[in-house]
Amino acid sequence: MTDPVAKVRGKKAAQAKAMWQRIWIGLGLASILLVLGTGLFLLGPGPKAKEGESSFFIVQEGDSASIVGARLQKEGLVHSALGFRLAVAINGSAADLKIAEYEIPSGATPGRIAKILASGEGVKRVVVLPEGWSVSQIYTRLEANRFLSGKLPPPPPEGTLNPDTYPIQRGETRASVVKRMQESHQALIDQLWLKRAPDLPIATKQEAITLASIVEKETGIAEERPRVAAVFVNRLRLGMKLQSDPTIIYGITKGAPLRRKIFKSDLENPHAWNTYVIQGLPPTPIANPGKDSLAAVLNPPRTREIFFVADGTGGHVFAETYAEHNRNVLRWRAWRAEQEKKSQNLLGGGE
Repeated sequence: MTDPVAKVRGKKAAQAKAMWQRIWIGLGLASILLVLGTGLFLLGPGPKAKEGESSFFIVQEGDSASIVGARLQKEGLVHSALGFRLAVAINGSAADLKIAEYEIPSGATPGRIAKILASGEGVKRVVVLPEGWSVSQIYTRLEANRFLSGKLPPPPPEGTLNPDTYPIQRGETRASVVKRMQESHQALIDQLWLKRAPDLPIATKQEAITLASIVEKETGIAEERPRVAAVFVNRLRLGMKLQSDPTIIYGITKGAPLRRKIFKSDLENPHAWNTYVIQGLPPTPIANPGKDSLAAVLNPPRTREIFFVADGTGGHVFAETYAEHNRNVLRWRAWRAEQEKKSQNLLGGGE
């Protein structure tokens, strides 16, 4: 006969065993979920970008994975600095984080971020400074560049900045860019000066820069610069006045656009840069010339041309004699009068 007490005890023991089994299974599942959740939190997709589809991050000199991870967390690019360090360890890229500015996609995982920062394929930013700009114009562009930092240094002398395309990094100082431009200019003029023609009517590098700045402002057509340079060199040899309109404008605006025609009174204005009044070169450059204009001045072609005038197409026609030049001027004036007539007709002022 079955003992009822033993039967009850057996039933309770079975229930207790089943309960503990359920508890252990629950704890096991909770542990698994906790591990998975922690892993997902640490190594899963990161936070969304605060603005747009990506964020930007700079790896600086001396940055370790720990430093980078802490900054990534602070800037909201990863959930946890620990997750980034784990991703770096897993990817084996701890020693490969390369100095640059990087674009990080919105929600990127720490593993993907680690690979991006080890790729060296940073964001390429540049500042473009055109040939023929004055120091004032260049400074205006540098001041407006939102990726540069710090104040501009005192303006350097006109003609001492090399116009070019300069790579920059976010946060780089404006003063460092100006220094690079000055060093680039000095290296360029030093190099070209050594290769100059032997019999130039130019005694110093400063004179070469000044004449090159005039050539730069006279024509925007690269192919014309050697001929324009030759005209001015020939005039200097002959003791003729340079008679360059851009020098008049510089004396009035110091490099800014004139935004009006040149008047007869401007031609007669005896300021220091007016080459219709002064003999020889003005006291300073009137812009920052580029390499081509400097090279043209220091090695001009051998010509007998001493005049040039606009041809109505953006270029110029050249002449060796005053009579030939006068004919070219008459053609230019006729072309300009025809253009003004057409413009009046378009505005409803014609017949």
